[in-house]
Amino acid sequence: MATDILRDLGPIFLGSRLKRLAERMQAGAASTIEDAGLRVQPAHMPLLTALDRGPMTVGRLVEVVGSSQPGVTRAAGQLIDMGLIHSVSGTDQRQRTLSLTAAGDAVMARTKLLIWPRIETAVNEICDGLSGPLLDQITAIEEALAAKPLNERVAGIARDTLIIRDYGDDLAADFYEINAEWITSMFRLEQTDREVLENPKERIIEPGGTILFVEAPHLGVIGTCALQKTGASSFELTKMGVRASARGLKAGEFLLSAAIDRAKAMGAKTFYLLTSRRCESAIHLYEKLGFQHDAEIMEKYGARYERCDVAMRYRG
Repeated sequence: MATDILRDLGPIFLGSRLKRLAERMQAGAASTIEDAGLRVQPAHMPLLTALDRGPMTVGRLVEVVGSSQPGVTRAAGQLIDMGLIHSVSGTDQRQRTLSLTAAGDAVMARTKLLIWPRIETAVNEICDGLSGPLLDQITAIEEALAAKPLNERVAGIARDTLIIRDYGDDLAADFYEINAEWITSMFRLEQTDREVLENPKERIIEPGGTILFVEAPHLGVIGTCALQKTGASSFELTKMGVRASARGLKAGEFLLSAAIDRAKAMGAKTFYLLTSRRCESAIHLYEKLGFQHDAEIMEKYGARYERCDVAMRYRG
């Protein structure tokens, strides 16, 4: 067995040994991040995670991350060049305020869904059952990583799946916020929008419809849609949206598939939606999952919204 100087001399080289252990852990994390299609490095993640909680000055980042100012400034510069954070200068270098861009929000969303849960599981697996003196625990971790590196452990862990939740009063605010976000980014809130968003239980649930939500680990509720009953066996797919910060995670497709299944279970013979040509990506998704453009639906229901110039019926 090869000699391990750092291990043999125990407490004398504790700092070097911890640094080596950190490098092994970060190498595994880097491989996992790359496999998820992200360009960032493990060293960037503390800054992105801190800014995910809100804008901060460089000085504040130094405090919450626990790194040196030169290190934070260097990493911040790299993230600015990558288009993931935005900087607004103050009176001096430490007073620059940093915040995530839309691209940075997207990176954090993918990180929380695809990376954090699996790395957490892998690290818990490595550390499970550790006890005794610190140096013995470090040895056990080193041996576990030598036997199977972190990235190999992560690769064997299934990705956490998105889950569907049904409406509850505690989700009323999410229903409003998610829909208000996408509607106001492209159009304006019409009176019919407000009536539904401000009174989802009265307008959707009580008349026999339902509201679904999609939730992701570490992200919470990221999308929603409603099935509004408009006849004895007819339902409109309406108020479907995904938070801008969570787009790109296929949450919309997951949610739409669940809505179709729910409509079938509710006995829908006519299942339709109304939208606008401006919602190109959404229309492509609808077409992909079985909705077809329908003149009869447009004539019968299209006048409900000023922005409506597309009507589709589910054909399966």
